[in-house]
Amino acid sequence: MLNYPGFQSATVAQRTDWTSELFSLRISGAKLDFKAGQFTKLALPDTSGQLISRAYSIVNAPMSTNDMLEFLVVANTDGQLTPNLQQLAIGDSIYVGERANGDLTGDIVPKCANDLWLLATGTGIGPFLSLLDDIHLRPRCENIVLVHAVRYQADLVYQYLIKQLVAFYEGRLQYVPIVSREESPYLQGRIPELLENEQLFEQAGVTMTPEQSFVMLCGNPEMIKSTLAPLQALGLEKYRAASGGNIVYERYW
Repeated sequence: MLNYPGFQSATVAQRTDWTSELFSLRISGAKLDFKAGQFTKLALPDTSGQLISRAYSIVNAPMSTNDMLEFLVVANTDGQLTPNLQQLAIGDSIYVGERANGDLTGDIVPKCANDLWLLATGTGIGPFLSLLDDIHLRPRCENIVLVHAVRYQADLVYQYLIKQLVAFYEGRLQYVPIVSREESPYLQGRIPELLENEQLFEQAGVTMTPEQSFVMLCGNPEMIKSTLAPLQALGLEKYRAASGGNIVYERYW
């Protein structure tokens, strides 16, 4: 493989196809120092040798004993990178960024926060699974609510891991799936509306207050923009290192 500044070569060790558009890649051979909840870049060269890259959250928690990294990807037929990522098979080569970034980490959660809300759409659940599964810095909040909003029930990925996490947290972790485009046993609708009508609070058995709540959001920019208004109406404010706050987010594009 060619050398590209800022990237290291790696290999696809495993892939999981959740749906025709949604898949996970487990990659080996890349040494990366990262915190649970952060992201790095995946890249492939195009036909001219130009490296095409995009940021993806790391699904797994940091592990000192191996170099495996897992990523959740949704294919975009119009994208420059994801159609090629979708074609990757076990043993194929890929490039991984040499650095990790992102603010959705456990050390940003205030010690005074009693209730931690993790609000995700689509592949935005990735960093929250990493955060919850990190044996070195598990959230200590009394109530943790993992909300995953998707279009179709089949998009509710990593059910086996989520069940393990719910059991591990022994009642402190509530998982609330939301489906927007088909009938399902789960909440119907979108996160902003379910905050405004308080169905999300009823389902989780937890409310939001400026004094006790900290909220992390990850997903598409429209969800984040639309969700900020009802959160701020509850008295929550964007987190700033200098002044504190209740809301931190990561946009996916």
